[in-house]
Amino acid sequence: MPRKKGINTIALNRKARHDYFIEEAFEAGIELKGTEVKSIRMGQVNLKECFAQVRNGQLFIEGMHISPYDKGNIHNTDPLRAKRLLMHKSEIRKLDQAVMQKGLALIPLSLYLKDGRVKVEVAICRGKKMFDKRDDLKKRDAQREVERHFAGRD
Repeated sequence: MPRKKGINTIALNRKARHDYFIEEAFEAGIELKGTEVKSIRMGQVNLKECFAQVRNGQLFIEGMHISPYDKGNIHNTDPLRAKRLLMHKSEIRKLDQAVMQKGLALIPLSLYLKDGRVKVEVAICRGKKMFDKRDDLKKRDAQREVERHFAGRD
């Protein structure tokens, strides 16, 4: 069966955009086992409380929940196991150095299929303070109000 071309978003981490300033984003492959790919294609994945970290020169994603495949067998894996992300060594070193700075974290932003392969968008993020979050909400509400106002004129 030929692979589908293009990008198909499976899951987004919307809370990450609310809680963090995104400094720089990277694309990474992900090492999956068994029926995890089928569960991901069905959309049974949750990025809400996950983060990435560098251990022994390799990048891992922690806390990403991939539900067990319904039609799977005894070889289904643990839904919360650490999954290795696939990136070039130089990129991993760059991420590791950025995380060592105060206040930076590696947060997965989205999970998607790109030409039939599962990819993760990982970003270097800086945490927001409470007043930053309130300012973002005010800007968003003002933008919505403007859009509603002009939508009613058509």
